[in-house]
Amino acid sequence: MMSEEIKKGLLGIVVDETTISQVMPDINSLTYRGYAVQDLCEKCNFEEVAYLVLNGDLPKKKELKKFQKQIEENRNITINLREIVKHMPKKSHPMDVARTIVSVLGLEDKETNDNSPEANMRKTIRIFAKTPTAIAAFFRARKGKNVIPPKKKLSFSENFFYMCFGKVPSKEIVKAFDVSLILYAEHSFNVSTFTARTITSSLSDIHGAITGAIASLKGPLHGGANEEVMHMMNKIKKPENALKWINKTLDKKEVVMGFGHRVYKKGDSRVPTMEKYFKKVSKVKSDKKFIKIYDIVKKVMIDRKNIHPNVDYPTGPTYHLMGFDTDFFTPIFVISRITGWSAHIMEQHAANKLIRPLSKYSGPEHRKVMLLNQR
Repeated sequence: MMSEEIKKGLLGIVVDETTISQVMPDINSLTYRGYAVQDLCEKCNFEEVAYLVLNGDLPKKKELKKFQKQIEENRNITINLREIVKHMPKKSHPMDVARTIVSVLGLEDKETNDNSPEANMRKTIRIFAKTPTAIAAFFRARKGKNVIPPKKKLSFSENFFYMCFGKVPSKEIVKAFDVSLILYAEHSFNVSTFTARTITSSLSDIHGAITGAIASLKGPLHGGANEEVMHMMNKIKKPENALKWINKTLDKKEVVMGFGHRVYKKGDSRVPTMEKYFKKVSKVKSDKKFIKIYDIVKKVMIDRKNIHPNVDYPTGPTYHLMGFDTDFFTPIFVISRITGWSAHIMEQHAANKLIRPLSKYSGPEHRKVMLLNQR
């Protein structure tokens, strides 16, 4: 007889096994394929980590060069997709645009319905390479600016900056952006990844699974939290207001975005690394305002509630200082997490079982249907 105990949000339920990443809350650690994420941030660029997540190990020089060439060769988008992006309503949320972009890529891809490992890897490369190009196109188009095509010989991060702003920033800014992409690349069975795996379990295609994952990531309880962090900091406006604002917010028992995590109870293992690069970006930009607000709110949250920041807390203001619009923070998350989603989709296909949980019925008891004139 099956237990009828309900685990809301599947809390504590182990639904499958994975070789891709491991979250270890007891020792406050996160690894990708066995490598500590903080070490990857310091010793690798984002392309190396993307290769690791997708292929299982860090690339050698020849493997990395081949991988980078594949990405570069697939960056251009069709005229059709570019025109669709240019004509989307300017007030569209960029996450809705990102979701539509991947869906259109599925319409255009000749291998959409081929779920073989080889085809899925080829499609992953195309989605990974083209999605940033289309997102950057909307970043500019909604402001009435000309779309900038991708440029050869630029890294993944450099090219994204170039397509958004027409120039590549300093090495310090590019490194900080690379680090954010590495930290966002993968995080075990989070809600968007589980969404992707659930869709995949029906033997649907990778474009559909990633489209569903993007819809899941949009929510403020998941990827959208980095946007909410920036909205919060803009409400506070200046460091002098921070202490009063956070105490008043807590007194009213309101939620403070960017804090707490379903898995980590002693603090998100990604925060120290992202916080380090947030401070570096603040120094390069000669802007200490957000660092001061950050520190005040963080201290009060820990002192009063014993709730620590998650990675979205330092990432939000970092992206703001880099020049990105607030509603573009989560689409940046998307272009990174495509790697993790794709790896999980391929892993699900390799040992698939349809994901179909049970529910406990709590509605009306069995009753008789009455004719319309008798109700």
